[in-house]
Amino acid sequence: MTDTRVDLDPEAMGRDLVALVLTVVELLRQLMERQALRRIDAGGLTDAQIDHIGTTLMHLDRRMTELCDQHGLTLEDLNLDLGPLGTLLPRD
Repeated sequence: MTDTRVDLDPEAMGRDLVALVLTVVELLRQLMERQALRRIDAGGLTDAQIDHIGTTLMHLDRRMTELCDQHGLTLEDLNLDLGPLGTLLPRD
């Protein structure tokens, strides 16, 4: 009988898990940004609300960059290739 154990590198697994979590967070951040732009374009927000949304999105973007840097990742690393469907995150 052969040994079917798989040797897993805990450090690589941790980095991959961080990348997966950051991918989900980046996807949600981009969706929130698009929704905010739709609401702004529709004219349903006050100037104060627009400023608040802009500030929040800038902070989120900065924090994502910091987290990627902290874990040795780039935003491109988070863009999963879905084969024939293309990439998970749109390329700006």
